[in-house]
Amino acid sequence: MNSSHQYTSAPRHLLPGRWFDGRSSQARPVLVGLRATARGPSLHLHPLSAPGAAPVVFAHQDVGWPEAWNARRPQARVVVDLRDHGSLEIDAVSAWHAALAAAGARPGLAQRMQTRWSVLLAVLLAAAIGLTLFYRYGTPWMATQLTRWVPVGWEAALADQGLQQMDDGLLKPSKLPPERQAQLRARFDALAGQIPPALQRYPGYAPRLQLEFRSGLGANAFALPGGQVVMTDGLVQAAAKQGLDDDALVGVLAHEIGHVVHRHTTRMVVEQGVLQMGLGLALGDVSGVLSTGGALLTGLHYRRNHEREADCFAIDLMRHAALPTAPMGTLLLAIAHDEDDAEGSQKSGASQTAPQKQGKAEAAHPIWSLLSSHPDTVERAHALQQGQSPHCSAP
Repeated sequence: MNSSHQYTSAPRHLLPGRWFDGRSSQARPVLVGLRATARGPSLHLHPLSAPGAAPVVFAHQDVGWPEAWNARRPQARVVVDLRDHGSLEIDAVSAWHAALAAAGARPGLAQRMQTRWSVLLAVLLAAAIGLTLFYRYGTPWMATQLTRWVPVGWEAALADQGLQQMDDGLLKPSKLPPERQAQLRARFDALAGQIPPALQRYPGYAPRLQLEFRSGLGANAFALPGGQVVMTDGLVQAAAKQGLDDDALVGVLAHEIGHVVHRHTTRMVVEQGVLQMGLGLALGDVSGVLSTGGALLTGLHYRRNHEREADCFAIDLMRHAALPTAPMGTLLLAIAHDEDDAEGSQKSGASQTAPQKQGKAEAAHPIWSLLSSHPDTVERAHALQQGQSPHCSAP
């Protein structure tokens, strides 16, 4: 606020107003003028108690300009916030807005959103498109870049903690004979040693790949961050039941190695953080409400992409090692059919068997729900049987 000591010619159109300067409970009658400046209109107050005195001038940034005016519902009076110098009331609402426009004031985006439905809808549409693009492309890209800086030691600690929790609950020690474990571990180590540099998603990322065996969780295999891959006895038994040789199991292991090489679990953790940060910046307080739903949608969408990436990695690695992927596809297809048959019998049966109850408990376990999502199994299995997938780039 500037108080001029030299007389300045007053603006042409002056409006009557009442100035509550904060020093007295009585309003001071003033004439109000607006003058155009490079930074926006300035406010000039001419106290009627001192005719001919220099006006009191408030720069544009020193005024809390009133909110938008709706021509269909004009307010009774305009109240202008003068910050430390009180407030100003003007009854001539239409004249005030006309003078404001003549002084070069232009409504901001927030004002136009309040007064024009078309602007509001356009902004909402742009925001929805922006959030969709951020969710679909921005989040995975940022997570991929940030994952480069996650230490392998952090991943290993996370894996040890997760596996310990599962060992305390769902998983049990493997009952496979030691010689059978050694046989499969040798195949795993040989495959891990043949990963070509072209398949390395993160150059310089070289975790120690190791295979662990457990019982429980049915026919499954899953990868933990930092290099651990777990195969269950049920998967080995399922392959034997279908009369498949170990190439089927090696194919599954190649898929799980793909999860490790692409750092999918770590990326999922980072993606959740990036998404919630983005929602917080875009939506403010309501982001806490939406973050849970966003996390669920993100998990479903990104896990599908991760499974496809791991499939493509397995196809390329098995081709590089001169091994077939068809047995792996046949094994996955058989497991999917067994799960469908079990689900159908569960729906038709009057009561659940113990294995069915265990299956529900397994699905509800937070660690398993993080690691186990294998969507579109039948479609993926058929693609693996053909040794190719429409989601993979041509070799």
